[in-house]
Amino acid sequence: MKDPLPQPADASEEDFLRLDRQICFSLNAASRAFGSVYRVLLKDLGLTYPQYLVMLVLWEHREVSVKALSAHLRLDSGTLSPLLKRLEAAGLVRRERSAHDERSVQVHLTDQGAHLRERALRVPRRIAAATGFDAAEAAELRARLDRLTRALDDAVAEETALLDGAEESRPAVG
Repeated sequence: MKDPLPQPADASEEDFLRLDRQICFSLNAASRAFGSVYRVLLKDLGLTYPQYLVMLVLWEHREVSVKALSAHLRLDSGTLSPLLKRLEAAGLVRRERSAHDERSVQVHLTDQGAHLRERALRVPRRIAAATGFDAAEAAELRARLDRLTRALDDAVAEETALLDGAEESRPAVG
């Protein structure tokens, strides 16, 4: 993992433990604020934010495996399965086992789910307006967040490899 950011000359070690210095807290607070706006905007559609994300993928692809959906949304199957069950009960999606591989479950957009897309078209514009960002600022933020996500994924992989290597080099006890 890369060394931490250089410390400003006037900052003490204690300053790095302040809540207002934590990027993760700022991201969490922004995420919660987004959630609040989405909750209001999605109420009319009868969707929660995670369900909306599933629908976004399906509006784009019409059909996708649960495994691919999980990868798109960075959600594990234990989180995704109940979401899909509720969307299926609402008539928006249909799940079925793949004819080619019974271990794989395909998620299909229903006609009702496809029609919901028309009503959802206003959501991204209203979210964009709520941020107060222009298109260029939004694109720049998204690019920086994507870069941050990749860096953090790489850091997890690197730290995991270091920890796994340290455990393998320890003598066996017993």
